[in-house]
Amino acid sequence: MTSHIMPTYNRLPVTFERGEGAWLLDENNNRYLDAISGIAVCNLGHAHPSVHKAICAQSEKLLHTSNIYKIANQERLADQLTEKSGMDNVFFCNSGAEANEAAIKLARKFGHEKGIDYPAIIVMDKSFHGRTLATLSATGNSKVQQGFAPLVEGFVRVPYNDINAIKQALADNKNIVAILVEPIQGEGGINIPAADYLNQIRSLCDQHELLMMLDEIQSGIGRTGKFLAFQHNNIIPDVCTLAKALGNGVPIGACLARGKAAELLTAGMHGSTFGGNPLACSAALAVLATLGEDNLIELARQKGEAICAGFTEHLQGNPHIVDIRNKGLMIGIELDSPCAELVKSALQQRLLINVTNDTTIRLLPPLIIDEEQIKLLVDTLSTLINNYTEQTAQKT
Repeated sequence: MTSHIMPTYNRLPVTFERGEGAWLLDENNNRYLDAISGIAVCNLGHAHPSVHKAICAQSEKLLHTSNIYKIANQERLADQLTEKSGMDNVFFCNSGAEANEAAIKLARKFGHEKGIDYPAIIVMDKSFHGRTLATLSATGNSKVQQGFAPLVEGFVRVPYNDINAIKQALADNKNIVAILVEPIQGEGGINIPAADYLNQIRSLCDQHELLMMLDEIQSGIGRTGKFLAFQHNNIIPDVCTLAKALGNGVPIGACLARGKAAELLTAGMHGSTFGGNPLACSAALAVLATLGEDNLIELARQKGEAICAGFTEHLQGNPHIVDIRNKGLMIGIELDSPCAELVKSALQQRLLINVTNDTTIRLLPPLIIDEEQIKLLVDTLSTLINNYTEQTAQKT
């Protein structure tokens, strides 16, 4: 049968019809353990009753009004996000890419107000910030940029987790106005920087009067064991972007700003037709309420440690394991060779995983995953990895 959908994804041969917590069920009622949460979106799992109730209640009243009017849910959500993050205000949009677009515009406006005609932003190798032209240009992956030149100018790329490289870039380019960085690189392979990396960036931004901009699209909303990953470092950025898990599947993005960054945009400078509408904000409010009520953020830290301890035990002695790393429930298992085939092998065992940066198995299980599901995840995937690496070694 001919599909009329643009072939922008290499889709796996399964269609899901409903979800129950950490489980997805296909059209034949087969159950799959979802260990990627829709790529860090469904932190509360699927069909969470609190989110379901909030969406249904709001849909009976009002789905959308223009942002030329006040929106009560949006104001309540902004209040809660600024309180939880230490930021001053919020621009609402529909996705992570849009949130990062807003951050890039903030940086450029900041530069122009300083009298810099061609402001530049430091970004990192192996980063991922979205697929719009500006965020694609900021992304540190040539594969996703291929075929879309000319790219947007104004980005200076340096290696991730390399403070000296940032210092050198600042010495070489006087037009730099901001540093955009992920606290933990997700698409890049669950790369976790040195413990003081963000603190040093904060110091450099203060010293050079730059905006520190953190992309928390994947690491935010409790996934790392803090509401936002930068809170592990006891710092506050000037700009922070959120999306993915904020609506638990309902599209919503947010660009948070503080201090000088919060005063840059005024009426008419930026906007979004659907951004922060009543329905999306009702879902996000339910997410925040549930995270607080069920202590899920602290449990994310504990569950992440338990999962990694399980993999360490099951995979010890396997010479093809380069590293097992995590921050809360952002988990990476790095192999010494490409392992994308494991995604299909896991699907056959009714386990949903992801491979990123060719050699790293990325796991982003929902925060509501329980002990029995953790055991199933660890046992199933460990067996698959050991069998795969043994077979691969025999071939070579």
